[in-house]
Amino acid sequence: MPVVPAGSQWTNLSASLHRMILQPGRNCWRIARAQRAALLIDGAAYFAALRSAAARAQRSIFVIGWDVDSRVSLAPQGADDGLPEQLGAFLDALVRRRKELEVHVLDWDFAMLYALDREVLPIYSFGWRTHGRLHFHLDNRHPPGASHHQKIVVIDDALAFVGGIDLTKGRWDRPEHRADEPLRRGPDGARYAPFHDMQLAVDGETAAALGELARERWRRATGKAPPRHPPGSDPWPPELQPDLTDVDVAIARTVPEYDGEAAVQEVKQLYLDAIAAARQSIYIENQYFTSPALGDALAGRLREPDGPEVVVLSRRNASGWLEQNTMYVLRARLLRRLRALDAHARLHAYFPDQAGLREQCIDLHSKLMVVDERLLRLGSANLNNRSFGLDTECDLAIEATEPRIAKAIAALRCRLLAEHLGASVAEVAAALERSGSLATAIEGLRGNVRTLTPLPHDIDPEVDALVPEGGLIDPEQPIDPDRLVDQIVPREERPHAGLRVAWITVLLLAVGGLAAAWRWGPLHAWLDVETVTAAVDALQGEPSTPLWVLGAYVLASLVAMPITLLIVVTALVFGPAAGFAYALAGSLLGGALTFALGRLLGRDLVRRLAGSRLNELSRRIGNGGVFAVLVLRLVPVAPFTVVNLVAGATHLRARDFMLGTALGMCPGILAVTVFSDRLAVALWDPSPAALAMLLAAAALIALGALAIYRWLARRAG
Repeated sequence: MPVVPAGSQWTNLSASLHRMILQPGRNCWRIARAQRAALLIDGAAYFAALRSAAARAQRSIFVIGWDVDSRVSLAPQGADDGLPEQLGAFLDALVRRRKELEVHVLDWDFAMLYALDREVLPIYSFGWRTHGRLHFHLDNRHPPGASHHQKIVVIDDALAFVGGIDLTKGRWDRPEHRADEPLRRGPDGARYAPFHDMQLAVDGETAAALGELARERWRRATGKAPPRHPPGSDPWPPELQPDLTDVDVAIARTVPEYDGEAAVQEVKQLYLDAIAAARQSIYIENQYFTSPALGDALAGRLREPDGPEVVVLSRRNASGWLEQNTMYVLRARLLRRLRALDAHARLHAYFPDQAGLREQCIDLHSKLMVVDERLLRLGSANLNNRSFGLDTECDLAIEATEPRIAKAIAALRCRLLAEHLGASVAEVAAALERSGSLATAIEGLRGNVRTLTPLPHDIDPEVDALVPEGGLIDPEQPIDPDRLVDQIVPREERPHAGLRVAWITVLLLAVGGLAAAWRWGPLHAWLDVETVTAAVDALQGEPSTPLWVLGAYVLASLVAMPITLLIVVTALVFGPAAGFAYALAGSLLGGALTFALGRLLGRDLVRRLAGSRLNELSRRIGNGGVFAVLVLRLVPVAPFTVVNLVAGATHLRARDFMLGTALGMCPGILAVTVFSDRLAVALWDPSPAALAMLLAAAALIALGALAIYRWLARRAG
C-alpha cells in the first residue's frame, strides 16, 4: 500500500460517521458489497484488464456505452493471447470459442452532430458481420436532445467496470501521457491528444446489481429481457491487484423522465450531499464544470470561514470550436463567480500539463470526486446540467466506514496527484503530511515536466456576450419539441414548412432520377465516367476553385435559388468531406450577405418583398435569438434567402444569426451530402451493396420528411 498521511483526517471524520453520506433512495439506488475493488487509471490499464476479464467470460458480457467502436484496439502494444486486437473481432471470437456465451452491446443512437466522428454503420460492424450470439443495438429511448452516457461493462454478473472511459477511439493512453506516444493512434492511424480517465472494477454483489441495471437498459431499449445466469467462475484478472477488499459500494444514477418513466437524480443529490459533508478538502477531476446547482453548493462552502479547500482539475482546451464557445464559456463564468466569492482563498483550479504538447492538451475526461478521506466517487457523470437530469448516467461511490477504507481512499488520491504532478506517490504523501493542506502540497510539487497549471477563467467579451445562459446550451430537463415549435414557428406557417420539407425530398429524389437517367441513358455515351472524373480532378486542382464555389453560394442566395440543389451539386463534385465544408462555408457566407442586405433594406421593404404573412415570423426571429434561428433552419418555414432577409430586418444581432445558422444548417447539410455521396458511389460503381445504401439513404430522408410533414400538419390543426 502506498505511503499516505497517517490518519491525519480520520480522527476528525470518525466522530461524524454516525451520519452517513450514502443513503439509498436519496442519493443512490442501492449499496452492495464488493469483495474486491480496483481503480484503473487511464485507458491502457482499463483495456488490458477488460480484455483479460472478458477472455474468462462463461455466460454473459454486457457493454453499455455512449460510443462503442468495433475498430478500437484493446491491445495497441500487441496481443499474446491468440485473440484479435480489435474490439468487434475480439468479442466475435469469444462467442465463437465459447458456445454458452452471449454478448450484448448497447450503444447510444447518437445525434447527427456526432455522425462525422463516429464509426460508420456500427450495426453492420457489430451485428451483421458477427456471430448471432453477439447482439448489438442502438438505443434511442431518451428525450429529445438527451444521450445515454453510461460507460458500463458487466461480465458474468461477477465483475463490472464503471467509469468515464468508452470503448471507442481516442481513449487509450498510458499514465505518462507522453507527447510523442507512438501507440496513441486511432483506427485510421491518426494521432490524438493524451487522454486521462479511469474506471472502477468491482465484483460480488455490486457486479450483480450492475448486471441487473444493464439488463434493464437492454429491456427498455429492445423490449426483450436477456436471461440471468448465476455467477460461475471468477473472471477477475489475476494480475489486477485490488485497492480495497470487503467494501460497500453505492450505485448512483441519472435517468431522465421519459415515456412514463419517472426521473431519477441520485447523481445530482450525491454531489450536493458530498459537498455539504466535506470538512477539510474537496478534490474534483471533471471534463466539465458548469452546473449552477453545484456552483451554488461550492459557493456556500467557500463563504464559510472554516470551510473546506476546493481543488478542481479540468482540461485546458475544448475538443472543438462549438464546445470551446459554449461549455467552456459556461465554465469560465462559473469559475469567475466562485473566485469572486472566495474570500478565504480556498478555491484552486488547474489543468494537467505536459512539456512538448504545444497546442494540444491532456484531455482530462475523468468524472471523480474525493471528499476528505471519507468518500470516493467516480463514474460517467459530468459536473453539468445534462448529467444531473437529462442524460443517462451511472456513478459508483465508496464511503469510509473504518480507517482502512479511509487510508485506501487517501492512497488513491495520492496516485492521481502523483501522475498529474510528475512526482512519486511517496513524495505526494509526504507533502500532504507536512502541510496538512491539499492545495499547499500541490503548489509545492508543481513545476516538473508533468505538472498542474492554474486554469484561466478569462473569456473573450465578444464570445461571452454571444453565448446564452446554460438553460439552452446545457439543459437539465428534457426539451419538449412541441413546445419549442409553438414558441418559434408561427401556427400559420406550419403547413408551408411541411410542404417545403416535401418539396426538398422530391428535389433530392429527382436529382437521383436524373443522375440515373444520365448514367444508364443515351447521355452516358456523350459524357462518360472518365470524362467527368477528369473534369472534377481538374476543378479540384485549381487554386481559384474555393472562390468560385463560395461565389456560387453568394449568387444563389441573392437570386433565391434553392440552397438544397446547390448543396447536392457541391457534394457530388467534391465528395462528402470537402463538399460538407464548402456547403457550410458557402451557406454561412451567403446567409451573412443576405442578412446584411435585409438590414440595409429595412423592415418595411423586406416585408413588401417577403409578404405580409411573415410579419409574425419576423417578430419571433427578433425575440428568439440564436435558438429561434436554429429552429427555423431545422424546420424550413420559408426559403433560405427569405429567412436571411427577414432576420436582417429585425433587431436580431448578427452574431446570434450566424451561430444559429451554423448550428441549424449542419444536420441538413450532412444529410444531403451523405445522400449525394451514396448517389455518386452508386453511379460510378453500381454494385448491389452501393445501390442498397443509396436506397436506404433516400428512404431515411423520405421517411424523416414524411414524419416532419405529418407532425407539423397535426400541430397546425
